[in-house]
Amino acid sequence: MNLYQALLMDHYQNPRNYGSLENPDFNSGEHNPSCGDIIAIQGLIENNQLKTIRFTAQGCVISVASASLLSEYVQGTPLEKISAITPEDMQKIIGITLGPLRLKCALLSLSALQKGIQTYKKDRNA
Repeated sequence: MNLYQALLMDHYQNPRNYGSLENPDFNSGEHNPSCGDIIAIQGLIENNQLKTIRFTAQGCVISVASASLLSEYVQGTPLEKISAITPEDMQKIIGITLGPLRLKCALLSLSALQKGIQTYKKDRNA
């Protein structure tokens, strides 16, 4: 097992920021019907930054580990920077290059997070 595989397995078995928030500023989710992965993301926002993030997930190693790695990466980050994260950035965050099907698993959490931030901004006309 290489370093990145070990890192992904660690985040899958011991996901960081896993759970839910009592009164989140946003609550968003994504589902990948082709494999059954489900990701739900919640966040607290303060001064236009993601102060706290939590997620729950049911899915493969890539989807759960990606959500965990992303949650660590974005905590305390300005919303504009999070909204600008690309699929290429996501592959850098998880440390490996993925084929199209596995990339879809990795992008599930990013999609849910960006959708949640977009809804938060829309609701507040920000």
